[in-house]
Amino acid sequence: MTVVVSDAGFASDDWTAPIVTLDALAANDGGAVAVDLASDAEPGRLAGRLDTIDMIRVDFPSFADGRGFTIAAQLRRMGFQGRLRARGHVIADQYAMARRSGFDEVEIDEALAARQPEDQWLRRADWQAHNYQARLRG
Repeated sequence: MTVVVSDAGFASDDWTAPIVTLDALAANDGGAVAVDLASDAEPGRLAGRLDTIDMIRVDFPSFADGRGFTIAAQLRRMGFQGRLRARGHVIADQYAMARRSGFDEVEIDEALAARQPEDQWLRRADWQAHNYQARLRG
């Protein structure tokens, strides 16, 4: 079971459609489309298809692996307007960075949710006001 974290806190996963790999995306024949991207994926492979994708889930194999933040920012710059989810080893301290880079939500396992309860994530939910750039601007 997984927990989905958003600015509103913890929730169960409400995505019910299949999630395909990037390589299997071409074989998808319609309906709600969600794609899993590995942390070493090239977002450019989705160019021209972003308007047909409802959700992209980017893998974080380790909390020390920040490539997913770059992927999220690239997808948003490419014009992706759908649901963007970080999945895996993202910790509460990284939630604000995840939101700033373009993620809408973070999917974590129950063990991480137990070690870092909802209140720790909610403390970072005011991510727009609490960043060094905002503090510098006064």
